[in-house]
Amino acid sequence: MNQISTFYFQNILYYITMIPLIGILILLFLDEEQKKLIKIIALNFSCLPFIGFLFVWGGFNKSVGIFQFVTQILWIPVLNLNITFGIDGISLFFLLLTTLLIPLCILISWNSINYNLKGYLISFLLIEFFLIVVFCVLDLLMFYIFFESILIPMFLIVGFWGSRERKVLAAYYFFLYTLIGSVVMLLSILYIYYQVGTTDYEILLTFTFSDLEQKILWTTFFLAFAAKVPMIPVHLWLPEAHVEAPTAGSVILAGVLLKLGTYGFIRFSLPLFPQASFYFTPLVYTISLVGIVYTSLTAIRQTDFKRIVAYTSIAHMNVVMLGIFSFNNIGIEGALLQSLSHGFVASALFIIIGVVYERYRTRLVKYYGGLVHTMPLYVSLFLFFTMANIGFPGTSGFIGEFLILVGSFKVNSSITFFGATGMILGGCYSLWLFNRICFGNLKSQYLKKTLDISYREFLIFIPLVCYTLILGLVPDFYLSSVHMSVNNLVENMYF
Repeated sequence: MNQISTFYFQNILYYITMIPLIGILILLFLDEEQKKLIKIIALNFSCLPFIGFLFVWGGFNKSVGIFQFVTQILWIPVLNLNITFGIDGISLFFLLLTTLLIPLCILISWNSINYNLKGYLISFLLIEFFLIVVFCVLDLLMFYIFFESILIPMFLIVGFWGSRERKVLAAYYFFLYTLIGSVVMLLSILYIYYQVGTTDYEILLTFTFSDLEQKILWTTFFLAFAAKVPMIPVHLWLPEAHVEAPTAGSVILAGVLLKLGTYGFIRFSLPLFPQASFYFTPLVYTISLVGIVYTSLTAIRQTDFKRIVAYTSIAHMNVVMLGIFSFNNIGIEGALLQSLSHGFVASALFIIIGVVYERYRTRLVKYYGGLVHTMPLYVSLFLFFTMANIGFPGTSGFIGEFLILVGSFKVNSSITFFGATGMILGGCYSLWLFNRICFGNLKSQYLKKTLDISYREFLIFIPLVCYTLILGLVPDFYLSSVHMSVNNLVENMYF
């Protein structure tokens, strides 16, 4: 019995990965008219991976920094290409974030998507499958394949189920900006395979590239990951994609897809090309600081509710880059915590936008005002996540940004000073937006319905509120699981 349970536990990542695919197969055989059944099946099969990763977290050994629950699948043995799954503290919480947000995306769309519902839900289950593989796989080529595969269902969600006429253009923006940067990364992966004879991640960690090779390879990886973060000047796709995407599409974009860039830097760029990472640090700092200040100032002058939050996401993710390239435990742990925090907070803000958009069918800020008089519960949640977005003490945003600033201060105090302006500007655009939406006179000539949030919408917010508070009040709840993995990463870079 013990041997059987050990076998299943060792292969648990493989089984969890297959769950969304099983859900997709079932949905394919259902008739489009069975809308309620389609929704229930999609919701259940999107929730099961989250439950599975809770069990994984329960069996996760926090005292070691090695990969755990490792499973290998033979793919092309003659070419030494295999699919290896494994997780450490760095990837564990990205998996929990992904598998929590996908069910919330389905709940958000419960009443708002009526045409081609089956295709819409299949797209989200596909995204869940691809993201689980991306965060679990320990093979560079497999990472690239699934990293790029996410573009297909996301392109459909933005281009087909988007809300306005520019949705197709926005979908192409998203597709082309992120694809073009990644093509050069594929060439680099092929070169690595030619040099090393494998793309197995753990073997690559033991291989040392020359300084010139590292600089060239790091640059190609940077182009792919910078477009996902996104960093200036390859950020233009994000505001367009957010504005045109349905609410659930914006949630998964901000909540998880932006994290693929930061995860790629931490997982591949830093440990595989350490010398190049040190060499290009001034470049990364410069681009990140420009991104923080520029996008924060740009957010202040926007008139579209979604576009404002989209620009704030770019600013926050560029702050994360400062933590990653501090090359110390505190900064990198802060970057990981801030990435996770942004996943909860930005997702909640886009849901908040979706709530009023469903009622009033507009995202222009000038049509709103005085919602505190008619939607007090909505305004309370809006205020909570506005404070979290600013980095108010007691919320996850404060802990993440504080650790990033402490980590970067150890490297360069000037960078920390300019990076901290993001928190000041964040207070400006966040509070100004909240004030314009919630206070003042109710614009009754535009806002006819005055319904506060529904029971379903309230249930969607509960886990996001809880995790934002838990990470802010008890950060060791998260940090204890990543200490050893980050320490192992830093040691590999320096030694």
